[in-house]
Amino acid sequence: MLKRHVTVWAMLPALFAFVSCSRPKTVDDAALRSADQDTSNWLTYGRTYDDHRFSPLSQINEQTVSKLGLAWSRELGTTRGLEATPLVEDGVIYTTGSWSMVYAVDAKTGEIRWTYDPKVPRENAYFICCDVVNRGVALYKGKVFVGTLDGRLIALDEKSGAPVWTASTTDSAKQYSITGAPRIAKGMVIIGNAGAENGVRGYISAYDAETGKMAWRFYTVPGDPSKGFESKAMETAAKTWTGEYWKTGGGGTPWEGIVYDPALDLLYFGTGNATAWYRAIRGGGDSLYTASIIAVHANNGELAWYFQTTPGENWDYDATQPLMQADLTIGGRARKVIMQANKNGFFYVLDRETGEFISGAPFVSGVTWATGLDPKTGRPIESPGAADLKPVIVSPSPDGAHNWNPMAFSPTTGLVYLGAKVGTQFLHAPDPKWKYDAERSNLALDPMYDGPLAAKLGTLPPATGELVAWDPVAQKAAWRVKNPTVEDGGVLATGGNLVFQGRGDGTLVAYRATDGKELWTFDAGTGIMAPPVTYTVDGTQYLSVMVGWGGAPGLFNAPGSGPVKHGYGRILTFTLNGTATLKAPPYGHKDPPVPAITTNASPKTIHEGSLLFNSNCGPCHGINAVAGPVPDLRYATKEIHQDFENIVLGGNRASAGMPSFKNILNADQVKAIQAYIVSRARESSKK
Repeated sequence: MLKRHVTVWAMLPALFAFVSCSRPKTVDDAALRSADQDTSNWLTYGRTYDDHRFSPLSQINEQTVSKLGLAWSRELGTTRGLEATPLVEDGVIYTTGSWSMVYAVDAKTGEIRWTYDPKVPRENAYFICCDVVNRGVALYKGKVFVGTLDGRLIALDEKSGAPVWTASTTDSAKQYSITGAPRIAKGMVIIGNAGAENGVRGYISAYDAETGKMAWRFYTVPGDPSKGFESKAMETAAKTWTGEYWKTGGGGTPWEGIVYDPALDLLYFGTGNATAWYRAIRGGGDSLYTASIIAVHANNGELAWYFQTTPGENWDYDATQPLMQADLTIGGRARKVIMQANKNGFFYVLDRETGEFISGAPFVSGVTWATGLDPKTGRPIESPGAADLKPVIVSPSPDGAHNWNPMAFSPTTGLVYLGAKVGTQFLHAPDPKWKYDAERSNLALDPMYDGPLAAKLGTLPPATGELVAWDPVAQKAAWRVKNPTVEDGGVLATGGNLVFQGRGDGTLVAYRATDGKELWTFDAGTGIMAPPVTYTVDGTQYLSVMVGWGGAPGLFNAPGSGPVKHGYGRILTFTLNGTATLKAPPYGHKDPPVPAITTNASPKTIHEGSLLFNSNCGPCHGINAVAGPVPDLRYATKEIHQDFENIVLGGNRASAGMPSFKNILNADQVKAIQAYIVSRARESSKK
C-alpha cells in the first residue's frame, strides 16, 4: 500500500501540470504583462505593452522568406480603408473593418467564427475626418472591446460576439468619433476620441472592463473658465489660451497612440490639433495640451507630465502618432524612454518617467515649418512667416511626415522602422473671416483661395515615400528604402532579421532588418495601410495583414501619390510553403467616363464649382473628382444627375453615407459643383 501511495503522490505534480496546461487561458493582467514571452499569440495592439511590434519568431527568416506563400485569404466585401492590427489568441484572429465591424476568424483556415455589426449611422460619415476606419480591438478576460465611429465603447463576448455591455463615451449631440483601438490597463479599458475639426473638446476615459462604468476622465484642453476647472492641469492650461476658446470646443482630441507602462503605472497618449488650426485666428498662446505627449497616472487619470511637440499648433501637427517605450543607453546612462516619429517631421526621445526632453532630430528632409529644436527644451524654432495669416506653403503637409501607421523596434538591431513621407507640401491660406460653424470642418482654411501660391504648389517636386531604419540613440537613419508610393502601411519586425511593410500600390514586402535589402514581395491586390502581425498555430508561424486602401489618403486620392491601388478589402495570411492563390475581385472602371448630361455653365461657374468640390466633396470623392474607395462622380448616371440636388441637399442617400449638405451649400453652389463634375467627365473622356 505504501508503495502505491508513493506512486500516486509522485504522479500528482505531472497531473497538475497537465491540468494547468489544458486549462483554458484568459488574457488577464498577468498575460498582458508577460506578453513578450508568449510568442504564439499577438494579444495587444503592439504585441506587448512597450508597443515594439517585434516578434522573436524566426521560422520565417531571411533565409526562408523566399518560400513564404499565401495560406488563405478572406474577402470582407468593402472598398473602404482597413487599418486594424489583428489580435490573435489561441488560434483565433480578432479584428475590425470599416464602419467598426468586428470579426473573429480562424487563424489557420480563415473561416469566420462570428461577426458583429454595431450599426453605426451611415449619415454621420461627413463628420468623420478620415474614412470610416477602425484600428482594432482589445482583449481582456473573455471579452473583445471595440470603439465605434459614433462614440460607443462595446464589450463583446469573445466566444460568440454577443454584446456584454455598451458605454456611450461621447456627447451624441456633438460630432465626436472613435477610430482608435482601446487599450487595457489595470482592469480598465482606455479610449480616446476624434473630432477636433468639428468643434469638440478632447479627452481620454477609463472604463471598468467588467461593468462598463467610467472610472475617470482626463480632459486635454480646458473648458469654460466660468464653470470652474476639473483639475489643476486644466487651470494651468487655460492660461495658455486666449479669447473664448471654449466655444469651439478647443480640440486636442487623443484619437490614437495610447500606451501603458505597468512598472511606472503611467498611461501615455498624444493629442491632436486645436480648433481652429491657425493660432493667429483663434488667438495666441501655446494652447495646452494640444499637440502634446501626455503621461497620466493609470489609477486616477491625474497628470504626471506633458511635453508639447508643437506649441501653439498651427499646421495640424497632431502628436497622436504611435508611442513606443524602450530602455536605451544614451550618453553612457540607462534611460527609460518613450519615442515618437511626429507628424511635424521630428523624431523625439523623451524620459518616460519625467517627460524630460532627451533628444530630437528631423527624420525626413525638407522640413520648412521649423529650423530645428532647442537642444535643452526640445521646443521648436519656428521659421519666420510659417505661422502668419498670409498664405504660405509649408512642409510637412497636415498628413505629416509620419502619421498613425505603426512603427516597429527591433531589440536585436536597436533600430526603429517606420514609414515616412518626404517633401509633402501644403498651402495654408488662413481665412480671416472664419467663424465657428458646428456643421463644417473648422480649419479656418480659406476654401476659395485661388492666389498665386495655388499655381506654385502644382510646380513643386512630388513627394516620396520611404521605409526608414532609424537609430534613436544616434538620432540618424541607418538606412532608407525609397518606395514607389508616398503613403504606405505600418511595420512589423521579427527575430528572423526581417521587416515587413505593405505599400499603397498593393505590394507586401519583406526587407532584411540590418540593411534594408528587399527579400520577398507579394501582390495583395489592393493598397495596404495596416501593419502585419505574426503568430503560431500548432507550431507553425503565420503572418497576417489587413489589406484595404482608404483612409484620408485613399479618399482624397491626391495626385502625385504614386501608383496606389484601390479595390476590395481582405485579410491575407501567409506561411512557409503556402499554396493558396489570391483571386482579387476587379474594381474600378475600364473605360473613360461619358458625360451623362450637358450643361451650359460658364467657365467662371465651373471654376467656382471646382473650388467648392475640392473643399466640400473632395475629402470623400477625391481631389479634382478622381475618386478612390467611394463612387467616382465622373461616372455618375443620368438618373443621379437628375436627382443631384435632392441627393446633395435633400439627403436622399444619407443611409448610404452621403449626408445632406443643406446647412453648408445652397442650390446655386450645388449647380456649380454639378457643372464641374460634368466638365471633369468631359475632360476625362478625351484621355
